[in-house]
Amino acid sequence: LEDDLMRIFGNNKVLDWVQKKGMADDEALTHRWLNKALETAQGKVEARNFEIRKNLLRFDDVMNAQRQEIYRERVELMGTEDVSETIAGMRRDVVDAVVKRTVPEDVYAEQWKIPELKEEVKRIFGLDLPVDEWAKEEGIADEEIKSRLNEAAERLFAQKAAQYGPDVWRQVEKSVLMQIFDQNWKEHLLHLDHLRQGIGLRAYGQKDPLNEYKREAFNLFEDLLTGLREQVVTLLATLQIRMEPPPMPEMPTQMREIHEDPALASSMSDDPAYDPADPDGGGVATLQRPRQMAKGPADPNDPSTWGKVSRNAACPCGSGKKFKHCHGRV
Repeated sequence: LEDDLMRIFGNNKVLDWVQKKGMADDEALTHRWLNKALETAQGKVEARNFEIRKNLLRFDDVMNAQRQEIYRERVELMGTEDVSETIAGMRRDVVDAVVKRTVPEDVYAEQWKIPELKEEVKRIFGLDLPVDEWAKEEGIADEEIKSRLNEAAERLFAQKAAQYGPDVWRQVEKSVLMQIFDQNWKEHLLHLDHLRQGIGLRAYGQKDPLNEYKREAFNLFEDLLTGLREQVVTLLATLQIRMEPPPMPEMPTQMREIHEDPALASSMSDDPAYDPADPDGGGVATLQRPRQMAKGPADPNDPSTWGKVSRNAACPCGSGKKFKHCHGRV
């Protein structure tokens, strides 16, 4: 009777009856009333657990709907080689959002936030456009400003495609788009998880946690798409690609020493084994096996006829000393 199942969901009449019977603690409890009470309590527990799982499923459906939309869009982008049209659409959406925020339709021209618009255009596109001069033109409207901004942004992206080449620029656009797409989606899932952990507290304010979760999750999803478009456009508009030549192959250690020591290079150039124009070396100085010098009579009085003499050999002059101690002495 002290079991949590009977204590929470048990029938009070059954509990009172068992206590009045005065049954011992080790005595088996068998009665149709008790069996009925246990079945009723078990049914209440299962119904409560089912309702909990059903409520969790409702929360999961909200995230699952967003996941399906994101995955569908991602698969479509992965299968597209040229995403320039997608980028162009994002660019126009960003311009529309900036103009709508700074140049609303339902206000006078004097109330336009022109300094903010100029700063936003410079931040997003890196362009210093005469927006303040445009605003002073008579009869200009927000649509005209929007059109000029779109034209300037389109010229900027066309210049980048011409500068780096169409093929390279297409690869850059797709790489940037997919990287920012995945990064923002992971951050969005983290935000949804944080929102779900605390959304149950809304019940204390007489609000349905599920409806509150749906509403705020939708707002977060809208912010995700807006931030995604702006980040992609900003990065592509301000991106600078450095085209560097491939690194030169590293020369052998001995050749590097010759290059760094002019004295060594000069001495080796006099060596008959040094061949700077070897056809197999591609114009790079190489060391070859010494060539056999032509043999001829050596004049003891003419050192130019001695050829190359070992330092430990007898001096050709006939003095009887070693070459290093005679004519080869430094």
